[in-house]
Amino acid sequence: MTLPRSLQARLALSLGALLTVLWIAAASVTALLLRHEMDEVFDSALQETAQRLLPLAVVDIVGREEDGVTQRLGAIRTHDEFFTYIVRDAEGRLLLQSHAADPAVFPAYDGPGFRQTATHRLFSDEALQGTIRITVAEPLDHRADVAREIQMGLGLPLLVVVPLALLCIVLAVRASLAPLRRFRGQLEARTARDLSPVPGEGIPSEIAPVAVTLNGLLARLKATFEAERSFAANAAHELRTPLAGAIAQAQRLQTETCDPAAAARAAEIEATLKRLTRLSERLMQLARAEGGQLRLDHSADLRPVARIVVEDIARTCAPGRIVLTLPPSPVMSDLDPDAFGILCRNLVENAVRHGAEAAPVDVTLTPGGQLIVANDGPVLSPETLTRLTARFERANARTDGSGLGLAIVAAIADRIDSPLALRSPRPGASSGFEASVRLPVVEATVATRSGIPAR
Repeated sequence: MTLPRSLQARLALSLGALLTVLWIAAASVTALLLRHEMDEVFDSALQETAQRLLPLAVVDIVGREEDGVTQRLGAIRTHDEFFTYIVRDAEGRLLLQSHAADPAVFPAYDGPGFRQTATHRLFSDEALQGTIRITVAEPLDHRADVAREIQMGLGLPLLVVVPLALLCIVLAVRASLAPLRRFRGQLEARTARDLSPVPGEGIPSEIAPVAVTLNGLLARLKATFEAERSFAANAAHELRTPLAGAIAQAQRLQTETCDPAAAARAAEIEATLKRLTRLSERLMQLARAEGGQLRLDHSADLRPVARIVVEDIARTCAPGRIVLTLPPSPVMSDLDPDAFGILCRNLVENAVRHGAEAAPVDVTLTPGGQLIVANDGPVLSPETLTRLTARFERANARTDGSGLGLAIVAAIADRIDSPLALRSPRPGASSGFEASVRLPVVEATVATRSGIPAR
């Protein structure tokens, strides 16, 4: 037999089975003890009946005018006669018998005391020096019926008590394991970004070491991830100054050299250093997206941030390449403006870099806080869409880019509980690509009442 995987089911099943076996054993032992006591009571009643009837029979027989005459007592009322008796003389002649007595069930007299045949339990006694002998018989079926009724009386309640006891056991076990279920629920609700300790109040002492060990593991993982993010951010930050110096030297080399080949090589070095600078900036943004505080205790209008980001990117593009659509009313959100700027910049730069050059990039911020960035271009397969948010993943290996833009956006979106939605082709068209994120927003009136200006 295979035990269930659930600890609750195992405890309920084992305790219920053990309790059922113990109750059945206790009922069986009780029935045996009652049967023994019942036999003693019936034997005592059989003996008492014989000893009470014998003096009466002696008086009746001695007072008769004729000897050796058999007399059968009549029944006053119809009833079940469990005890029957006969009175015989020393020669075995039947002198007196009860109305339902069958002489055939009475064996020959062989002295006072208890006897038992296949069908009856008998007690015999004598008086007047053995000249008058009485034998009282009780059917064994009567005792069996009484014993059966006792067993039924003991067994039938178990049919009700055992299921109720099993239900109580299940409820008790379930109530005892409630802290463990709460611990499991809190652990299941955690995201990959949340490695804080899981509260373990009320957990049984047998399970508490597991919770302590798990929280210790989470703490070590959190420290490891924070060290990794801190190293990436610090490394990217420390690289900015030497990279800027190297770019300046490459530019100076281009202006000072008269060798076209050397100037071309210096230009390649400058382009490579600039790509490395952009990569370091993306690494800093990724560290911020994964470890920094994204939600503030106050709200701000997101429209100015979107406008600044789009205008900054538009300076490096052809006129009219980016079309920005903003709502007339403020879009208030407690999202950190810097985090929103990182999110918006990566989405727009990704659309500009990978979209068709002849088609504009549409950037829309809705009153409900949804940021939508769409561009024209070839249709991407669902398999490609699913891997675009991975680090260092590009839809087209030939395009320039770090492969971290959508990974940074996905990290921010995940931490604000609003997954990044990628679609290709974009809705209402047969080509292109669309990325959208729903940002946390609050009503402008609520922000104004709380004393926060709608900027």
